[in-house]
Parts: sequence; C-alpha cells; structure tokens
Amino acid sequence: MSNSPDNTVGSPRTYFDRERMTYYPLESRKNKVSIVEACVNPDTDPVPISAPLQKRTSAIADQMVRARDRGASVMCAFGAHTIKGGMGHLLGDLVRQGWITHLATNGAGVIHDWEFSYLGQSSEDVRANVQTGTFGTWEETGLYINLALAVGAYAGLGYGESIGAMIVHQGLTIPERSELEAVAAASDVPIEKRASALDLLGLASCIPETSIEIDHPYAAYSAQAIAYEANVPFTSHPMFGHDIIYTHKANRGAVVGRTAERDFLSYVDSVEHLEGGVYLSVGSAVMSPMIFEKSLSMVRNCGVRVENCAIHVVDLQEESWDWSKGEPPSDNPAYYLRFMKTFTRMGCNASYLCGDNRAFFVSLYRELEKRS
Repeated sequence: MSNSPDNTVGSPRTYFDRERMTYYPLESRKNKVSIVEACVNPDTDPVPISAPLQKRTSAIADQMVRARDRGASVMCAFGAHTIKGGMGHLLGDLVRQGWITHLATNGAGVIHDWEFSYLGQSSEDVRANVQTGTFGTWEETGLYINLALAVGAYAGLGYGESIGAMIVHQGLTIPERSELEAVAAASDVPIEKRASALDLLGLASCIPETSIEIDHPYAAYSAQAIAYEANVPFTSHPMFGHDIIYTHKANRGAVVGRTAERDFLSYVDSVEHLEGGVYLSVGSAVMSPMIFEKSLSMVRNCGVRVENCAIHVVDLQEESWDWSKGEPPSDNPAYYLRFMKTFTRMGCNASYLCGDNRAFFVSLYRELEKRS
C-alpha cells in the first residue's frame, strides 16, 4: 500500500506503484464480442437501410468521388464502438479502395482492433470485472501494446502506425541493449531519439527477448493492419488514463506522448488538404470535434484555405435542432451537443445525421461500390 500522504508543505508526493498489481492472461477473459461473428459484410449482411439514409449516403458518396478526383482528403474519425461493432474490415476496404485517405480514432478503438486481431474477441464485462479488480488488467493487451508504442516511438512511428506494424509483422523487434545505450549516449543524435532509447532501456524488465513473435491469426479483420499495409494514416488520439493499457507496468507516458503527438500532426496534415474534401465524424462526440477545431485553426494560421469541405456528423442522439439556422440559445439542450456546436462553428458545410453507425457505413459502402 502507498504511504499515507504527508500534507506538510514541501513533502514528497506519493504515487501508486503498478508493480504491486497482478495481470491475467487475456485468453482467460470472458468477452462479449467475437469478430468472426460480428464482422460486417456490406455485400451480404441484411442491414436495414431506410430510404432517407440511402439518399444521404448517396449524396456523401458523390462528394467523396469528387474529393478523390481532385486529390483532397477524405477523413473518417470514429469512436471505438465502430470497431467493436465489427466494422474494422469494412473501413479497411474503404481505405484499400482509395475512398478514405485517413482514419482516426481514440485509444479504445486501437485496443479493440488489436484484441480482435490477436484473440478474435474483445469487450469485457466492466461492471463485473471492476468488482474483482480484474478490469483492464490483461497481460498481453497491456504488455504488447505498450511495447509496440515504445518500439514505434524509437523508430519514428505514430501511435496507430506502431500497432499496425506489430500486427502486420507478427511481432516486435527490440533493438539490442548495446545499440540503445550507444544511441542514448550519442551527442550527435536528436534528443527525441536519445530519449526514446532511454524509454526502451527503462522497459528492460518487461522485455523477455529482443525478438518477440506475436501471432495475429485474425489480422485480416484489423483496420490498423490494412491501413499500415496501404500506407494510409490510421491515427490514434488518446487521453491519458482513459484506456486499459495505462493499468500495465509497461506503460510509459513519454512513449504515449511521442507517438500520439506524431499522430496528431499527421491528422493536422490531412486537415490541411481538406479543401474540396469530406470529413466524416461517426460516433465520436468528444475526440473528433476537439482535435478538428484545433487542427483547422492551425492550418488557417499558416494561410491555408479550408472552407469548401463537407462535414458529416453521424450519431445516435436524436436531432432536436435545425443547425442550418445556427447555434441554439444556451437554454436549449441542443446547445450542449458538443460535436455539432463545434462543427457548425468551423465555417464549413456541416450536417447531422441521427442513425446507427453500422447502417451508415454499410449504406455508404454500397453507394461507393456503385461508383467504382
């Protein structure tokens, strides 16, 4: 147990020690979702598509065609439920076919995608597992994802790219200790590279060997792996402490920061090419609008014109305000619909669609197939 805090001025602060924790084999966890069963096949799955939804996705597909023809970005930011709902392979197909040029999600989306590729299952019982202290305390998820981020940080990769590389390469290659020590001590090596070498050296107790084979028998379902192979950005935009990898003793804040920073700047780069493009924000009420508004301001700060882009927001919350009229008054609950309030302030054409994300993606996929 941590020492009782000493509240006197100047006393050292105490922190929880993750070395005290017990981690459990991922295969021992009961999961709610099997990717083989959940995977959405847009060509055959009987997903009900309403006439209004089909009309909307047809118009969006036309916009995506025009964006592709002019070389503009077509970005898709989505919440973790999109992956948990079995749509990783569908998103990967849209990337592979050139319809989407950038995928972005939160830390949980990365975890579900990786667990599906590794185990074929994901989504634990949070209520039950918190009671027993086993929620999020899974050895392989915590160890492999954190190590992949540390290796990726050293190699100059981003967050999502680091995990995609681990899946595609079926494991991790850890630089030799002698190499890391030499890099860390070299005065002519960039400071970030030296720091990344120190991060890996600090993880020595968690690394069993320099070459770690990690079989991913369900890699074909992984959007991260497909994007990595297609050399299309798959970026992750985590918030510290939100995801189960932070419970593991192999987690390092500097590693998360280095890889997530690269992903953010990759995202901003795609926003810089969004003039005449399309931005899809699906089931992401916080991450997507928050990073979008900063990114758009950054590129405009550099004199880049981004005004003629179509923003389509899809979520389950019922629409109670006509956003074409501007913002609702502050005494209207719709005013606190964070994502729409943000996107309508951007000076671009933003619209809202209330609907299930599976039906949306299936309908959009089918419309794009017609235009292939």
